[in-house]
Amino acid sequence: MSCCALQITGLIFGGVGMVGTLAATAMPQWRVSAFIEGNIVVFETIWEGLWMDCISQLGIRLQCKFYDSLLALSPSLEVFRALMCIAMGLSIIAFLMGIAGVKYTRDIMEDPQDVSVFMLTSGIAFLLTGVLVLIPVSWTAGSIIRDFYDPNVPMPLKRELGAALYVGWVSSALLIAAGTMYCSF
Repeated sequence: MSCCALQITGLIFGGVGMVGTLAATAMPQWRVSAFIEGNIVVFETIWEGLWMDCISQLGIRLQCKFYDSLLALSPSLEVFRALMCIAMGLSIIAFLMGIAGVKYTRDIMEDPQDVSVFMLTSGIAFLLTGVLVLIPVSWTAGSIIRDFYDPNVPMPLKRELGAALYVGWVSSALLIAAGTMYCSF
């Protein structure tokens, strides 16, 4: 019985991690404009994401624009997009494999070898997805922090950590936890 509870907990963690991965990929708040020095009056906030830039004016009006050209993107942004898209697909596959494993465990108990293949495959996919999400999120955070403290970067170009990065970190932790639970079978 504790085996089934651990499987369902892993499935819940994996499902929440999958949704978080989808959300972090779509969110435009990867980099958020930083308000530093004596500038108290702020009229607009700039968000930069994987797919678009957004400008919020006084919290009332929001304008978002998708990036015009793939050729104009930085190579790191192209790689981050690819990693997050692969992570989205892999998290969906891992989640479906986890559902199949839990259902197969409940329905057929005579061949535990088949069940362990489902669980191990799902666990490895969850672990790999967690690492794939962790790479672009942590790399982006590192570059934001490095640029923030770099005196050569002009003040208007300094950015802060956006909400998508925190969603990505939590999702990555949940996916790795789900993968660990499934691999322990």
